[in-house]
Amino acid sequence: MLRRIISLLLISLNCFNGVIGDEHNHMYDESEEVVLWMNTVGPYHNRQETYSYFSLPFCAGNKESIGHYHETLGEALQGTELEFSGLDIDYKGDVNRVKYCEVTLTEEKYQAFVYAVKNHYWYQMYIDDLPIWGIVGEIDEKGDGYYLWTTKKFDIGYNDKQIVDVNLTSEEKVKLEPGAVISFKYEVKWSPSTIKYEKRFDKYLDPNFFQHRIHWFSIFNSFMMVIFLVGLVSMILMRTLRKDYARYSKEDDLDDMEKDLGDEYGWKQVHGDVFRPTSSSMLFSALVGSGYHIAVVSLCVIIFAILGDLYTERGSLLSTAIFVYAATSPVNGYFGGSLYAKMGGKVWIRQMLLSASLMPACVCGTAFFINFIAIYYHASRAIPFGTMVAVTCICIFVILPLTLVGTVLGRNLAGQPNYPCRINAVPRPIPEKKWFMEPTVITVLGGILPFGSIFIEMYFIFTSFWAYKIYYVYGFMLLVFLILMVVTVCVTIVCTYFLLNAEDYRWQWTSFLAAASTAGYVYLYSFYYFFFKTKMYGLFQTTFYFGYMALFSMALGIMCGTFGYIGTSVFVRKIYSTVKID
Repeated sequence: MLRRIISLLLISLNCFNGVIGDEHNHMYDESEEVVLWMNTVGPYHNRQETYSYFSLPFCAGNKESIGHYHETLGEALQGTELEFSGLDIDYKGDVNRVKYCEVTLTEEKYQAFVYAVKNHYWYQMYIDDLPIWGIVGEIDEKGDGYYLWTTKKFDIGYNDKQIVDVNLTSEEKVKLEPGAVISFKYEVKWSPSTIKYEKRFDKYLDPNFFQHRIHWFSIFNSFMMVIFLVGLVSMILMRTLRKDYARYSKEDDLDDMEKDLGDEYGWKQVHGDVFRPTSSSMLFSALVGSGYHIAVVSLCVIIFAILGDLYTERGSLLSTAIFVYAATSPVNGYFGGSLYAKMGGKVWIRQMLLSASLMPACVCGTAFFINFIAIYYHASRAIPFGTMVAVTCICIFVILPLTLVGTVLGRNLAGQPNYPCRINAVPRPIPEKKWFMEPTVITVLGGILPFGSIFIEMYFIFTSFWAYKIYYVYGFMLLVFLILMVVTVCVTIVCTYFLLNAEDYRWQWTSFLAAASTAGYVYLYSFYYFFFKTKMYGLFQTTFYFGYMALFSMALGIMCGTFGYIGTSVFVRKIYSTVKID
């Protein structure tokens, strides 16, 4: 259903754009024109460093040019710049090998091709939205020359009126020499195929990689970790709390001397401060509201990807994420605004602005910084000015008003504090404790187990984004998402109980940061992945990689921190509402 909606939207846009419609409804009559779009060219090891295909001195066919319009916001943000190849291709019409243009290698063009061959450049094209990849050239085995592939042979499979398979073979390599005249040729062969249209993207998927035994083992291992942690938390906390309840219930039968000599310590001693508003409550509530928002968006996008096969449409996953993020903005305002009101916050408009702009400002700031580098390199990843204006308008005219609506609802419907214990007028002094009970230590150690439950999946996600794998196992991702949530909550509850038992009531920030530290380990893992699992190089690719990995880690940290705070908040409220406190 989702794919049909997207297709209908693209067809309706096509009516206004004037672009050929067949590649949108994917139905062709015999001898009808089939468009070959040239997309990008760039070094194989730097996937994100891409340039316009014709930035290299390739030449186009003689056919009249066709304009291409960005059909989705995600397509524009991903730097998809399609240019018409000029090649004459008709549905079911074979084309014998024929020259379509030639290039005389001046010194400048010669150096450009040599540089591309030395750096293993390859290019991407599209026929009927099916991606095709080819290599620019190769270095002679003896190392005494550089060769350019000059002939593109297309083998296209069709099923009734639909294109279901495209293969490219590069042939006729020519040695690069200054002053040489290079002729570019193409050939097209059509053949019937039994592949169904719905299955035509299966050839681009790699089940041997994503469904490898280590992937299944990691899921099973994480699931067993969940069972172990839930059982451990239940056993330890219930047994410990039962002893605490028994000890506290006997206090009324003890005289003052016995109380003084008794075991008077623990989480009950901080009941008058445990619900005290945390420091920097505005920032804290904005982070929690953003965490709720990111969690909802992540869950929705994963479900849409499972139901709609979003990987088959250019930029559709990113467009869906932007749409869902904007549409669910009231979630951010509701939970952030209600929490800020419970903590006694007064300047709620400022809190709402901070909550609404926190993630968009970080994302846009990082993207615009990387965009300047992309512009300097003349890369296709440079975001057009019109797209930047569109994103800004979405933030100002959609996200901000919806966050305001959510904040007003949150303050009025769930903004009243209803704590089970009264808050003391004077904060209780925090006693000295063991070094491993310090909030800083708990924060650093709290993210180890959650990271351990997802780091194998991180490898598959990194490989799909930074290498040439299409991620399609969103069922795995949904399961890992749920496992991460449960593990994070369990670990944070244990950490918070130990903190409260040491009579330290600063649990709000500690629970948030202990869970959020998972993102720190993910970012450290990204360094390992960059240096030991890839062959990326250059300022542009390095900046792109670490900039967007920082954004990913930050969003993951905010989401995990929110999970930790939510679970801990329920736990703290439960134990202090169960015990009778004078």
